[in-house]
Amino acid sequence: GLVLGVYSSEKDDGAAQLTSAGDAFDRLVSGKLRALLSLCGPPLKKGKTRVFHGLHQDFSSVAVVGLGKKNAGINEQENWNEGKENIRTAVAVGCRQIQDLEIPCVEVDPCGDAQAAAEGAVLGLHEYNELKQKKKPVVTPQLHGSAEGEAWQKGVIYAEGQNLARYLMEAPANYITPIKFAEHIEQKLRSFSNVKVHIRQESWITTQEMGAFLSVAKGSAEPPIFLEIHYLGSANTDDSPLVFVGKGVTFDSGGISLKPSSGMDAMRADMGGAATVCSAIVTAAALNLPLNIIGLAPLCENMPSGKANKPGDVVRAKNGKTIQVDNTDAEGRLLLADALCYAHNFNARAIVNAATLTGAMDVALGSAATGVFTNSSWLWTHLYEASILTGDRVWRMPLFEHYTKQVTDCPLADVSNIGKYSRAGGACTAAAFLKEFVTASHWAHLDIAGVMSNKDEVPYLRKGMAGRPTRTLVEFAARLSQDSHN
Repeated sequence: GLVLGVYSSEKDDGAAQLTSAGDAFDRLVSGKLRALLSLCGPPLKKGKTRVFHGLHQDFSSVAVVGLGKKNAGINEQENWNEGKENIRTAVAVGCRQIQDLEIPCVEVDPCGDAQAAAEGAVLGLHEYNELKQKKKPVVTPQLHGSAEGEAWQKGVIYAEGQNLARYLMEAPANYITPIKFAEHIEQKLRSFSNVKVHIRQESWITTQEMGAFLSVAKGSAEPPIFLEIHYLGSANTDDSPLVFVGKGVTFDSGGISLKPSSGMDAMRADMGGAATVCSAIVTAAALNLPLNIIGLAPLCENMPSGKANKPGDVVRAKNGKTIQVDNTDAEGRLLLADALCYAHNFNARAIVNAATLTGAMDVALGSAATGVFTNSSWLWTHLYEASILTGDRVWRMPLFEHYTKQVTDCPLADVSNIGKYSRAGGACTAAAFLKEFVTASHWAHLDIAGVMSNKDEVPYLRKGMAGRPTRTLVEFAARLSQDSHN
């Protein structure tokens, strides 16, 4: 199969404006492609497709996809590069058409941006069907032509990173337990000589005095794991690392503060923070990025057993602060509190944590963007600029003292794990809670609860767990590594 792009016509004559690859193919078939497109009615709208058969002996089917306006660039209103998003969407649609025709291989027009085209193809074809007997045919996308091979390969690596996060998040909780999660990531990193993976057991967690993390883990029969990854990509292994921290609750029942049964199955993806940061490090290693990254993922289940946290219990975090657990379903912040304390051991350039932390974040932003709470404008700028390129957007949220007061005004302990006004500003009080465990001057908390899954909002992702914002984290790390070199 072959996927070719066509731009919206600037003029009213409706003549198809093909990409350079489309033009070359049209010449190869003596102008038949243009002729067919003009016979088919009005010009192709953005993201729409038409499929032609028997045009050329090398390609049984050719999918022509609408790319929108030719020179679409950064859209200030939308906070992303519209041209790149249009390519990702169009290519994904075209590749799926070829897949529906059960053609095992598809060549993809780079459409002027081979990286975006590769991302669209690899993200668009991904589907979790490990456990089904009847699977969709596997389609291998490859670049049409040879001009932009390096950019294409980079796009493939970026997309495969996000697909790894999607795989981990989508898999059932009895398949991705804390230890299986850690082993899966270790296996992905095995071939890199500059990566060390430490799978820390419960005894180690206990010696680290991570009382908040352990208090959540003790409710489950599944033992907790603290996953620690060291990627040494910098020429100087002593360079200050970027530290990624990810919430790794492999299943969240809510504990004693039990969640409603409707939709609880989706809580197999409550380790989305750990999945995205670990996948970002796997991607950084594959790209050989010249910087040091440390990944930390506290992994456990939150279950309602006789040993589980009870509302009103007080637990002690690694930094000595006591926490009143007023709601056992606000457990992610307990794991992160200890992991963030531990992150300060590494003289980090920046600490970035990601977590499916609050339903309130989903209420605030929906699935349009990841909410970012940060004490550093430098860090915010890098994350924001990275997200414009990836199309996986971020939006800055407030870290006001106003919210801190609501978690520190606590009857029994230093802090409460929920704000005293319950639901008001829930994403902001959660961030204020985490801030109590951070002294680093460059820290950002990414609340990814709203972007955890995809229904149909991102057209180049199928329905299911989204693996967002893995590519933004990778792009952010890449920008940081360029910063060090300049």
